[in-house]
Amino acid sequence: MREIKFRVWDNETNKFWHEGRNLALVSLVPDNLINDDSTVLEQYTGLKDKNGVQIYEGDILQHKASKFINFTVLFKYGCYYAHDTSEIMSDELLGSLNFDNEMTVIGNIHENPELLEVEE
Repeated sequence: MREIKFRVWDNETNKFWHEGRNLALVSLVPDNLINDDSTVLEQYTGLKDKNGVQIYEGDILQHKASKFINFTVLFKYGCYYAHDTSEIMSDELLGSLNFDNEMTVIGNIHENPELLEVEE
């Protein structure tokens, strides 16, 4: 069974709350605190990159074969996807990618938005 973990990005302080809170701890947080524009709730995908780093929604991944395309992790249609923000490649299901030796977490959309800029 995969671990159910969350992290919460606080838009007001520009910091993550303590990462790795389990479902029970997050469920104790008042609903209005994590469902407004001041915070972003992101879930752990259950996957790790080639270095053993846990992959969460909002993380930015880099594939070893392409130093020029970075992917963001997003949840849609009931699945986690690696989304190519440059739109060169189509979205890939996270489970179909080989993380053990190909993907690396290089940042996240909150702290490292510059990693998503497309070089012309």
